[in-house]
Amino acid sequence: MLAQCDVIGFIPSKDAARARNFYEQTLGLRLISDDIFAVVMESNGTMIRIVQVKDFTPFPFTILGWKVENIEAEVATLIEGGVSFKRYHWLEQSESGIWTAPGGAKVAWFPDPDGNVLSLSQHPK
Repeated sequence: MLAQCDVIGFIPSKDAARARNFYEQTLGLRLISDDIFAVVMESNGTMIRIVQVKDFTPFPFTILGWKVENIEAEVATLIEGGVSFKRYHWLEQSESGIWTAPGGAKVAWFPDPDGNVLSLSQHPK
């Protein structure tokens, strides 16, 4: 049923123009449209709607993430682009902010301009 349908992600933003710049210029997502309802981006075939909201409190956990092949390279590229990765005192993270889970997966978290937590992850093959 729904397993055969495309997924659409939704991200709240207090400033859609600022969010558009971040997702398009910093993260490299492709712009599909920008209107009064949402800034619509595309990431590898997945639609992401950045919805303008008057006010909200960002969740303290990941709302959207990308599975990557080489997390160290992706993190380095984003740091060069001005992204700051989150540090969690209860996790042992690399200097660049990458945590290695007991099962071998690697994860790094970063905020968007609204404070939404995004992540990169690399999973063992």
